[in-house]
Amino acid sequence: MLAGLGVVAFSLTFPATAWGLESFGPWSLVALRSVLAALIAGSVLLAARVPLPDRRHWAGLAVVGGGVVVGFPLLTTLALQTSTTSHAAVVVGLLPLTTAVLGSLRTGERPSRTFWTAALAGAAVVIAFTVQQSGGALTSGDLYLFGALLVCAAGYTEGGRLARSMPGWHVIGWALVLCLPLAVAGSLVALPLEPVHLNAHGVLGLVWVAAGSTFLGLYVWYRGMAAIGVARASQLQLAQPLLTLVWSFLLLGEGMSAAAPVAAVAVLVCIAATQRAGRGAARESRRIRS
Repeated sequence: MLAGLGVVAFSLTFPATAWGLESFGPWSLVALRSVLAALIAGSVLLAARVPLPDRRHWAGLAVVGGGVVVGFPLLTTLALQTSTTSHAAVVVGLLPLTTAVLGSLRTGERPSRTFWTAALAGAAVVIAFTVQQSGGALTSGDLYLFGALLVCAAGYTEGGRLARSMPGWHVIGWALVLCLPLAVAGSLVALPLEPVHLNAHGVLGLVWVAAGSTFLGLYVWYRGMAAIGVARASQLQLAQPLLTLVWSFLLLGEGMSAAAPVAAVAVLVCIAATQRAGRGAARESRRIRS
């Protein structure tokens, strides 16, 4: 449930970013997003009197910050300069498989063959849908999106690992605070160089990507990953591109192809298979340990 709530929050990120770009330039939006999210996180950490993390955790927190606080928002925002939110969403649909692979390498998780078969099938559905949506051609924004896949998967994996030894909201909270000096510097440089035209959409978009996607979404996401494992949680994100397509249709008026419902059903079947395989593996692991 927690990981699923994180996916719902993330699915609104691209439409909210598109709104934010109505008021801010791409560099300004990313910098302000990080500043606001870090201020929220810092206030919560201060109010709860959370002690500083152990020294051994700071390197991992830097990976989380570089991946999900700075790298992914920046690269996807730059991609949305030339790509629609619908196209960006389906390309980023490869994130679950990327995260599962990195998670297995980093955390030592060993999902079953059934899990990998379902995960690869889900990725194949997303790839096929992406090719159908784009007419088979890559766009310039895809280079940013593929880079975003790698840095985000690394941040998710490291955050999921850290969330096993510290609360999930501590993970994203301290990662955001760690990035605050860079975000403030970026804001001071970008705001004078990029025009700002405030409107309701722009402000709402900025608030959501800061409070909803970056802080709240990552908080529940890391808690969920700590509970069920990086690989299993990552496959819930197969639903994220399709949710984003719905939000893009409702909020931005972007079109939705006839293939979307078919892809949605196929992806949901793959998600169900990965979760079933994950539960079976978890039960077997507990039986062996006992």
